[in-house]
Amino acid sequence: MNVSICIVAYNEENYLPALLEDVRTQTYPHEKIEVVLIDSMSEDRTKQMMEKFRREESGHFLNIQVMDNPGRTQSCGWNEAMIHFQTGVMIRLDAHSHIPEDFVEKNVENLMRGEKVSGGVRPALCEGDSKWQRTLLMAEESMFGSSVSSFRRKGERAYVKSFFHGAYRREVLERAGGFREDLGRTEDNEFHYRIRKMGDRLSMSPDIISYQYIRPDLKKMCAQKYGNGYWVGLTLGVCPKCLSLYHFVPWAFVWAILITTLLCTLPPFRFWVRVLTAGMWGVYWLLAFCMSAVSIREAMKEEKESVSGFSALLPLLFFVLHISYGVGTWVGILKMPFWRKNHRECASVERVKEQMRHE
Repeated sequence: MNVSICIVAYNEENYLPALLEDVRTQTYPHEKIEVVLIDSMSEDRTKQMMEKFRREESGHFLNIQVMDNPGRTQSCGWNEAMIHFQTGVMIRLDAHSHIPEDFVEKNVENLMRGEKVSGGVRPALCEGDSKWQRTLLMAEESMFGSSVSSFRRKGERAYVKSFFHGAYRREVLERAGGFREDLGRTEDNEFHYRIRKMGDRLSMSPDIISYQYIRPDLKKMCAQKYGNGYWVGLTLGVCPKCLSLYHFVPWAFVWAILITTLLCTLPPFRFWVRVLTAGMWGVYWLLAFCMSAVSIREAMKEEKESVSGFSALLPLLFFVLHISYGVGTWVGILKMPFWRKNHRECASVERVKEQMRHE
């Protein structure tokens, strides 16, 4: 089975070399692997690194393509990959990631069982080894700090709603069409919803593992969470069924803070609102401290040593990340009615479908 590894990158000169080395060391026969590298008009050396890889490895792989993504966004880049890849399977890889040497081999094994879409679990990594970054990683890896998504921690084979770094048979992509280029952060959710709506299933195998690097500092992590929440709010206007209830938990938390704070200023409600508010905060901080203890225990098992004193800040980190995500969702929902007027449909879905038919 011939497969295409597709990577879309923008200003990833710090991460791309290691990922390309991961591609070089794949155990799956290289003569059956096409590599498609798409540069989103980077301002650093990303494009040069892609060209260097093509020059050095052109005789070692089935084919290597390097192309531009004028649209610059991830979804535009994946549509370029869908139009130009030349094998029967497209494997998506984020540039900000790391894959084990058997990643392609394991996906092919899953597809050979008869599956049409294959994926696995996606733990997180930190790019450095500082105590603070390891603490941020603990917050990101925690079910309380990030999400309950099955692609993060599922321990058994299952059919899921979405995952990162999927492998898709060409026939599925030809029927589903392209990614919505007007969505950011949630394009995967909408794309996978369309695949499931067609009757195809997303097969997740726990022995397929890929890793994603977390943001290197708290400011960037909060900006990421805000952006995730913002696009959840906007996506609610065009594809609510592609979202799950857990996407809106931080939004509900911010709503509860605002409502209880407002009601506390009204004399008729002060006593009962204060009781309700105290109960809400009590439950939240109890969960935050309990989940922090769980994260610390798991980290100690993995590292086999004591964790940093920064871990005492985990409850506060959870709070900051939840607020960032929740505020982002609020802003997205407020903008959604105006945004939806021009985004009820997206031409890129059918455009890519038509172009794939004529390739």
